[in-house]
Amino acid sequence: MNKIIKNTLILTVITLVAGLLLGAAYEITKEPIAQSEENAKREAWQAVFPDADADAFESVDVDTDIANQVIKDLGISGSIDEVCTVDGGETGYVITTTDGEGYGGDIQVTVGITADGMVSGVSFLSISETAGLGMKATEASFYEQYVGVQTDQFYVSKDGGEGEPIDALSGATITTRAVTGAVNAALAYFQNAF
Repeated sequence: MNKIIKNTLILTVITLVAGLLLGAAYEITKEPIAQSEENAKREAWQAVFPDADADAFESVDVDTDIANQVIKDLGISGSIDEVCTVDGGETGYVITTTDGEGYGGDIQVTVGITADGMVSGVSFLSISETAGLGMKATEASFYEQYVGVQTDQFYVSKDGGEGEPIDALSGATITTRAVTGAVNAALAYFQNAF
C-alpha cells in the first residue's frame, strides 16, 4: 500500500511540474505567436492591395447574419473570418475566408475586392495541400486566374457552372474547388454587405 501511495505522489508531482512548465511556455510564446499572425495578416492585406498604404486598412466587424447566409447559399463548409476596408471602402475591401473542404483540410485566403467589385488579389494565409499538386495553388500561375476579374462568381471549368471559369490544377481538383469556394465566399459577402 505504501508503494502505491509513493508512486501516486511521485506521478502527481511530475504532472504538476509538467503542467506548470507547459503553462509557462504558453505564456512566453503567446505574444510572439500573436504578433507573427498579425504580421502575416497585414502582409496578406498588402499583397492583395499592393498600391495601398499600410495604414489604409481598417478592420470592421463581420456581419454574421450575412456571412452565415453566404456560406449556406454557396453550400460550402467555410467561414467569413475577417473584413477590412481599404481607405474606408473607397478603394475596396479585404475579406478573409476559409473553405474547409481542401484535400489537406482548411484553406484560408485573403481576397482583395475593389469598390467596383473586381478581384484585386488573392493571398494564402493557411494551406496544407499535397506538395507538387495542391500546393501549386499558391503559385501565381494558378491564383492569378481570379485577379483582375469582375464577376458574381467563379466556377471550376471541368465542373461547369455560371460565372468565370477557373482551370483546375492538374491532379488537384479538390484544392481548386476549395480555393474557388473561398474566393466565391469573399465575393458573395462583398456583394451582400457593401
